[in-house]
Formats: sequence, C-alpha cells, structure tokens
Amino acid sequence: MDLFTLAAFTLAYAIAVLVPGPGVAAVVARALGGGFKGAFPMVLGILAGDLVYFLFAVFGLAAIATHFGAVFTIIRWAGAAYLLYIAWKFWTARPGAEQMKPRNEDGWKTFFAGFSLTMGNPKTIVFYLAILPTVVPLGEMNPLAFIELTAIVVVVLLLIGCGYAWLASAARDMFRSEKALGRLNKTAGAMMAGAAGLVVLQH
Repeated sequence: MDLFTLAAFTLAYAIAVLVPGPGVAAVVARALGGGFKGAFPMVLGILAGDLVYFLFAVFGLAAIATHFGAVFTIIRWAGAAYLLYIAWKFWTARPGAEQMKPRNEDGWKTFFAGFSLTMGNPKTIVFYLAILPTVVPLGEMNPLAFIELTAIVVVVLLLIGCGYAWLASAARDMFRSEKALGRLNKTAGAMMAGAAGLVVLQH
C-alpha cells in the first residue's frame, strides 16, 4: 500500500487511540491500582478487540457486526459488570506494604475485561466499520497491505496504551504512605467505575 495511505491510517488511528475513552480510563485505573504489570494484560485485551474489528472491516464483515448487534450489547454489559467488580475491589482494598492492588489478580480476567470493553465500545466500532473504509481503499487490499496495516494497529496501540499505563504507574509510585495509597485505591476504583459507566452509556 502506498506511503500516503499508510501515513493517513496511522494518523487517524493514533488520534482515535489517544482520545480518552473507556479503554484509556480502564488502563489508567488498572495501572494506578496494580502498576504497569497489572495494566498490561488489559492493553493486550484492548488490542485483541481492535484486531477483531480490523478483520471485520478488512474482510467485509461489517454486516455481521450490524446484524448481530445484540451479541455486542451482551458483551458490553458483561465487560462493564467486570469493570465494576474491579472498581469495588480497588475501593475496598486495604493498602499495605505489598502495593495497592486487588488480591489474586488474574491476568486473563484483566485481558478479557479489556477485550470485552473494546468489543462493546462504540468509538471502536465507528472507527473500523465507518472511518477506516474512508481512509483505506479496502477493495485494493492484498496480503502485504494487510500485514502493513496490522503492524500499524499493533505498534500504535501498544505504544499509546503502554504509555498511558506507564505514566499512571509512575504517578502511583510517587505515593508511598498508606494514606496516599488509600486515596489512590479510591481514585482507581472511581475511574474503573467511570469506565464501566462509559461502556454502558455510549451508543
């Protein structure tokens, strides 16, 4: 694919990922609560969801996403419910020397939360099923172009997602006292609950 199209897609996608939404709020909240390591599985889950929609768009499966809207609604509510559960764990956690995070943290559950959040995120749906076809001539798609666009999605989302997680984790590490950690617990819980609310309320 020509460089202009690749550059246009990279710019449009980077802007879409950078704009704060449920995904960014959830990643930041997770990093505040469990550090960069705790947030990374959520970034990977968000990436997996993005790649699913990318495949929908590239292979002309937009109609499937449209006709099976009820499935995505169920996924969105399930993801929001799990985010609320994480929010409750953060809010009620008792900070101590072991760091501020919910106990028995499960990376796969965090991954699923990020994945379901993305699958039910209207911003993601609009980008891949409406905006992407206006930026990339999908009719001219070939194996090389598919690899190039996939690489852009992976690199851009990982860079930006991990950047948000790292910044939030760095801010978290600035606080060492139990009182400060308790406040960060509450902040992380509130942000995670807010992300859940955004997932449910966006249409």
